[in-house]
Amino acid sequence: MRIISERPQPEARRKWQSHSAAVAAVAVTAVAGARAVDADSAWYKALDKPRWQPPSWAFGAVWTPLYASVAWAAGQGLSRARGSERARLAAGVGVNLALNVAWNHLFFRRRSPRAGLAGTVLLDVSNIHLARRLAATDRAAAAALAPYAAWCLFATALNVSLVRRNRAG
Repeated sequence: MRIISERPQPEARRKWQSHSAAVAAVAVTAVAGARAVDADSAWYKALDKPRWQPPSWAFGAVWTPLYASVAWAAGQGLSRARGSERARLAAGVGVNLALNVAWNHLFFRRRSPRAGLAGTVLLDVSNIHLARRLAATDRAAAAALAPYAAWCLFATALNVSLVRRNRAG
């Protein structure tokens, strides 16, 4: 039994701090990315889209659990990594989340499917790198990124289709 005045063990504190930081970083990413999206714009509505593109509402429904899995995986990996590996993992998470936000700005704010494609390819590479780095620390955390990586690959395929169908962008 733990007495209330006892301080949490360093391990428990590190886990709590790591998960809290990951949740905060992913929440900032989700908000910053969502603010850049304008699926109701005349520009976006005018794009020639493939028949297999999901409806607009599906993106929010899919991204919510994906972001939760990214936050859990990042927090889990960061809580288990030590020293320079922890710093490299934190940098990898930060780069990945920055690329995640960047796609929204490249595609929607710049109104450029081509720029968006470059961004999503970089995100795919970052996902592979992040999964490999997480696997070295926590295999379950790396596995939790699989749906996120798969959805990003789907988004890349969709982005390729949009570039092909809308050559001016």
